[in-house]
Amino acid sequence: MDPLSLVMLLLVVVAVIVLLIMATVIISFFGIWLRARLAEAPVGFLKLLGMRLRRVNPAVIVDTRVMAVKAGITLSTDELEAHYLAGGNVVNVVRALIAASKANISLSFKKATAIDLAGRDVFDAVQTSVKPKVIDCPDPRQGPPTVAAVAMDGIQIKAKARVTVRTNLETLVGGATEETIIARVGEGIVTTIGSAPSHKKVLENPDSISKVVLSRGLDSGTAYEILSIDIADVDVGDNIGAQLQMKQAEADKNIAQARAEERRAMATAKEQEMRAAVVEMEAKLVAAEAQVPMAIAEAFRSGHLGVMDYYKMKNVMADTGMRESIAKLDEEQGKK
Repeated sequence: MDPLSLVMLLLVVVAVIVLLIMATVIISFFGIWLRARLAEAPVGFLKLLGMRLRRVNPAVIVDTRVMAVKAGITLSTDELEAHYLAGGNVVNVVRALIAASKANISLSFKKATAIDLAGRDVFDAVQTSVKPKVIDCPDPRQGPPTVAAVAMDGIQIKAKARVTVRTNLETLVGGATEETIIARVGEGIVTTIGSAPSHKKVLENPDSISKVVLSRGLDSGTAYEILSIDIADVDVGDNIGAQLQMKQAEADKNIAQARAEERRAMATAKEQEMRAAVVEMEAKLVAAEAQVPMAIAEAFRSGHLGVMDYYKMKNVMADTGMRESIAKLDEEQGKK
């Protein structure tokens, strides 16, 4: 085979291969291309092939663009593809744009993608902007079913509120979530009840709680706008003031008992000291009395005391002892 024939054969083979590739591409993307063409949102085969090469699902991009075009929203495949590659939910973003457009809510594609990439459900946010939702305060799934607070008269009040909120798309990115709304409303309820002079005032006008709480601007810095705060339930709890007084009285009693015990111990110690002093004085007295016989003997030896003087002293002592015995006997008879 001559070189010219060989070259021609190679060209034919290459052409066949190219035609096969083109046929494969056309067959692969024909359904998607036709849908886009019939929906007046055309997408070229090269763009579809580029999406496949960039690992982007062409069907998702084309279908969402068709959905947007049919709703009167102009979006390019590049914008949708960029959000898809960033890990965003393209379908949810386009649905949110359509819902916002129908509800006359200003929402740009850039804003919607930012909300979506921030981890928020942008479609749910738009729906909540149109149809406000109700948040229970406190959340019964995360703790007690009511907020407990104590009025100035010491009576506990248990309240439950229902907060109606609407999503604020302008502050949705970076705004606080429902937990912040619940915490702020709970704090407002506690403050309002705590400043009430009597629990009866709260029971008579439960709407005063919602008015005070609503006037504090609790939605500042959050992703929501508070429309209303309604008190769903108000109940009387325990008498906290009386319980505190009882505990204080018990504490005072224990302190008084401790002080009395301290004084008793001190008195006992003082008594023991006095008894020891008495014993010490008695010992000194005995020691002094022991010196008397020795002094008498010394008086005999020195001649200062005679035998008759000694007998007179003994008689005086005996007479004194007799008189003391008679006096004790009369005293005992008088007592009987």
